[in-house]
Amino acid sequence: MIPVGRAFHKMSGSGNDFVMIDATTEPPGPLSNPEIVQRVCARGTGVGADGIVFLEPSAVGAVRLVYLNADGSRAEFCGNATLCTARLAVELGIAPAQGFDIETDSGLVAARIDGDQPEIDLQPVTEVRPAEPLDLQAGERRIGFASVGVPHLVILCDDVATVDVVGRGRPLRHHLTMTIGANVNFVSRAQGGRWRVRTYERGVEAETLACGSGSVATAILLTMWGEATGDVEVVTSSGRVLGVRLSARESMWKPRLSGDARVVYKGQLSET
Repeated sequence: MIPVGRAFHKMSGSGNDFVMIDATTEPPGPLSNPEIVQRVCARGTGVGADGIVFLEPSAVGAVRLVYLNADGSRAEFCGNATLCTARLAVELGIAPAQGFDIETDSGLVAARIDGDQPEIDLQPVTEVRPAEPLDLQAGERRIGFASVGVPHLVILCDDVATVDVVGRGRPLRHHLTMTIGANVNFVSRAQGGRWRVRTYERGVEAETLACGSGSVATAILLTMWGEATGDVEVVTSSGRVLGVRLSARESMWKPRLSGDARVVYKGQLSET
């Protein structure tokens, strides 16, 4: 049963949209049930979102982030959901704007508000493969892999505007020898030295308007391929820009992600 009257914030992280629930004093309850998650996240009949985010108490950080995809599956990490959590935690008075830790299933993430945007330091990325043994299709130049909290394929293309993201992404999403599969990111050059990225996301099972962890995976592989140097700016399908700053140490990458995270509206759950 939908918990009628439960307050929520609808937030957008560069087009990735979420139903955000403050669960620091009241547990999620039935809202964590996959069937309820699907109903709440359904577009047209529910609130509509890529997933539900619970802000829960943490023994090691200012707040714990639990993220459920729109299909009810739990994800270890979501970059834009973490940016939104950082913004909301400060707005709710849970954490100070100048700096705090967010506990996620993939580890602690340092967060802060820089100007009017949240910024997060992701866990070090160690699992990167610049070449995947997959056949290239017309218009594709390279395929690599990086695990940024969750697994990502990255495909360097001539022009992502011509890519059939669902038709190409859906079969690749299951290519890995693991049951969880991978997100699939398509990238090509954009104006002003930026990069345009489109993403097929597992759990949503469709193209989304943005993917924070996918942008980080893309930046790492572009750097390894010699296509990008310095900070990488990613233009998402919403038109908003995610910024990725990388530092490399021995066999690991240490990423920093910044981007838009805004409260679209506040509401209470009722009939869905």
